Amino acid sequence: MTSRALCQGCDRPLSTCLCQAMVQRHSRYRLTLLQHPKEARHALSSAPLLARAIPGSRLIVGEHFEPESLLGHDWQQHSLLLYPGEPTISTNEANAADITQLIILDGTWRKTAKLLHLNPWLNALPRLALNVDQPSRYRIRKSPRADGLSTIEAAAQALNALHGNRDYDAILGAFELMIDQQIRAMGEDTYRRNYSDKS
Repeated sequence: MTSRALCQGCDRPLSTCLCQAMVQRHSRYRLTLLQHPKEARHALSSAPLLARAIPGSRLIVGEHFEPESLLGHDWQQHSLLLYPGEPTISTNEANAADITQLIILDGTWRKTAKLLHLNPWLNALPRLALNVDQPSRYRIRKSPRADGLSTIEAAAQALNALHGNRDYDAILGAFELMIDQQIRAMGEDTYRRNYSDKS
């Protein structure tokens, strides 16, 4: 069987290339995306789109991570975890502190909880929790939480808050195109039957 040709720009099949909608935004924070292996196999994962949208981002797949080799010896002083829970830190506090790295967990709620359990050092980090006031645009995946966002949506909201005067919503264009393509591929009837509550 011949594998499908991939676009060199977005690493997706040529028939579902997203390059036309991809934009980049620079950030003063380095993004480190820790992705659960099962999420890495999901064709509609938003983490690869995020990694391409923010130059300098790292997307690392695995379950166990060593903080010093990943983030440097001063990782605890300079890192912030984007995840609900305690201890929380405000965007003003983050900007006043010497935070240079934003760590983002990628996977379902169950899988990201597993990453936290397997990497207890993550719990030593201050957390940036989002105030989600809009439903997720991820219309083809369901979250058990009303405030559940895709990885790229959560990152865009966090970067908007941290930078204050920068609009990172623009990086969501490729994500929305990916969803639209999938809905067209499955057909409107199938979409409405399975995801009518996401409309």
